[in-house]
Amino acid sequence: MNDHQFVSEWIEQKGQKFIDISDRIWEYSETKYEEVRSAEILSSALEAEGFHVERNAGGIATAMVGRYGEGKPVIAFLGEYDALSGLSQKAGLAVKDPIVNGGNGHGCGHNLLGSGSLAAAAAVRHYMEQTGLKGTVRYYGCPAEEGGGGKAHMVRAGLFDDVDIAFTWHPWDENLAYNNRMLATCQMYFKFTGVSSHASFSPHMGRSALDAVELMNVGANFLREHMIPEARLHYAITNAGGLSPNVVQAEAEVLYKIRAPRSQQVSELLERVCDIARGAALMTQTKLEMQFDAASADLIPNITLGAIMHKNFEKIGGESYTEEEVAFAKSIQDTFSEEERRVVKKQNGKVLSTAVNAFSEEPGFIPASTDVGDVSWVVPTGQIYATTCAFGTPFHSWQLVSQGKSSIAHKGMLLAGKVMAASALEVMKNPEWIEKAKAEHQEQLDGEAYQSLIPVGTKPAPLKRS
Repeated sequence: MNDHQFVSEWIEQKGQKFIDISDRIWEYSETKYEEVRSAEILSSALEAEGFHVERNAGGIATAMVGRYGEGKPVIAFLGEYDALSGLSQKAGLAVKDPIVNGGNGHGCGHNLLGSGSLAAAAAVRHYMEQTGLKGTVRYYGCPAEEGGGGKAHMVRAGLFDDVDIAFTWHPWDENLAYNNRMLATCQMYFKFTGVSSHASFSPHMGRSALDAVELMNVGANFLREHMIPEARLHYAITNAGGLSPNVVQAEAEVLYKIRAPRSQQVSELLERVCDIARGAALMTQTKLEMQFDAASADLIPNITLGAIMHKNFEKIGGESYTEEEVAFAKSIQDTFSEEERRVVKKQNGKVLSTAVNAFSEEPGFIPASTDVGDVSWVVPTGQIYATTCAFGTPFHSWQLVSQGKSSIAHKGMLLAGKVMAASALEVMKNPEWIEKAKAEHQEQLDGEAYQSLIPVGTKPAPLKRS
């Protein structure tokens, strides 16, 4: 039996276990640094599979590292399990229907991501036990990918210092070996404090913190014309100062997310945004407090590992789907906006992706961010995407949450586990691939050292709620 057959058959045989874990994490829907139950179910599953588990890894309560074996090479699988706020949705419906209004939901498929990587790590561990293959396999339970920079904190804690190769994946609407750069990013809270007063009787006695937030947002809008086209500014008003229009708001807060192709560009843009906030405080005679929230580095793809994962993806092949699965996917597509439907029409009405996309050795670019970027700066990192939803499904949407417990999602999750496990075994058996990936990694860095965007002393923090 070859490696592909072993990992495919083992994961299929144990598949229901990983499906159950994924579904439980979907139900928990815990946001950044609050993934207590999600982290524990993964930790317990690792222990049941023979891994030694370090909970509270790197001093982060919801992070863990599961280890099996000893010596070189050290192969890491990255798992995520955090949800998004405001995306609560009942499973299996083609209509928006939240379980809890304003509740959380897995709008990026991280319930699948964590479980699929667990399946890969466990399959490699059992292969090692049966064949005597030497080395170390690790599962990294990484919290708070959604705006929390969990992996950045784990990298800074030294958890990846001795890792040779890292593998990960992400749920998607197509099958492909990933070879794209992504944006670096950071998030900062800007809290303004003023003076409350009666908005009609004595407005001159008040100093509006809400005015400061609005002026800051206006200034940021003007800044957009004068920054590089690839950069992005996003914001959310996290505290508008209350619900009474006849009170001058004494407190208000806004959270900014800044993105740019490189970390240094993010740092420079952040300082410009901070200057705008300072100006808003001066104009309104309010006090300004700035609190750093999270950050992640730009993603450096590894062509060597991408090519290996693509080859294994092609050998294993994409999934096939039943009439019921196709019908459900079509019903989801029927809920798309006209603009989203045009994307589907351009692909001849594709419903579910079954083929494996061609691999390009020329890195592309996607204007999104991930804290996998921080890992990719210190360890050669390979990544795949696997079909887990109807083609064209927008991520961070109720439609994605609705599909998170479907058989379509389960199939893609297990498929990703098979491809990652087979790729890991290939590099473990052929150390020359590891050396080639490392040489490419050094060439990509071109002498530049990893610098975390997270200020020293910043602690991981849960999502603020108004």
